[in-house]
Amino acid sequence: MNQILESIKPVIKKSSQVKINKDKIKGFCEKFNFNDIKYWMDASPFDLSNLKDHKKLNFIFVFNSVNFCYWGDPKWSIKYQGKRYDGAWGMMASLSKAIDNKIPILEPIYLANISKEDLEKIWEGNVRIPLFEERWQILKENGSVLTQKYKENFGNVIKSANEDAIKLLKIVVADFPSFNDFSIYDDQKVFFHKRAQLLISDIYRAFKAKGYGNLKNTKQLTAFSDYKIPQVLRKLGILEYFQELTTKVDNRILIPKDSKEEIEIRANTIWAIELIKNELKTKIPEITAMDIDSYLWLLGQNKLPNAKPYHLTRTIFY
Repeated sequence: MNQILESIKPVIKKSSQVKINKDKIKGFCEKFNFNDIKYWMDASPFDLSNLKDHKKLNFIFVFNSVNFCYWGDPKWSIKYQGKRYDGAWGMMASLSKAIDNKIPILEPIYLANISKEDLEKIWEGNVRIPLFEERWQILKENGSVLTQKYKENFGNVIKSANEDAIKLLKIVVADFPSFNDFSIYDDQKVFFHKRAQLLISDIYRAFKAKGYGNLKNTKQLTAFSDYKIPQVLRKLGILEYFQELTTKVDNRILIPKDSKEEIEIRANTIWAIELIKNELKTKIPEITAMDIDSYLWLLGQNKLPNAKPYHLTRTIFY
């Protein structure tokens, strides 16, 4: 069992605001069709195939460095090629727009020295993007690390991990602090590493397990615990919130980062997907947490008027 799963086990045992409905998992798995699984980025409105491999790799790294916390009232959105995008698609649109405008947004040395003014223009939308200052600092820090330690090439990070996904995860969270996603629950560290794992998964899937994507041990990655996955699991009846948390989430009351409620939501999300994976393995031996996560995330993009809201936590980690 990897570090993340080991660390969340005490949270699952002690959870007082979130529980997993195992009967609903069985019902979900009975109807589950492997052919419905798609890699989430393949559903993106943006085609990265015209980028050379090292540029595509840098795109994935830059995107995952700042792919978090878009919610607000109104929600940040950006116009690109006549259409308006928000959330992860909005971030991809902003990077694609910058590339179209010959801004070297994928060059680590440019990121290490990027000005607030330039970044304001890149992310200019209907409102200022949430956590702008934090995103600016992250890009500068990550650009500096790549420039100073890895010769401006994220491919060298992958080489230093010997193409091993778990070793790569350890290097990413150690050398790029903004990816080091953990909380403290009853005086114990609980690891989530949402963006770091998603970064590795995106590299693996975008390169179809070849070249930069030729990574070992990707099956050991867990789900990427964010806003959308628990929202979808709750809609499916797999995650159940107790009354106090239900009231807060449904009334869009802020759930503080590192609160017991937030940690329980994230931990139970990961554990629920492990249970789904184990149930599905009897008929789909090759199924991974990545597959299930991608399936659920895309399911969550179908915005229905009667859908329950996702929990609101202001954080750089998802």
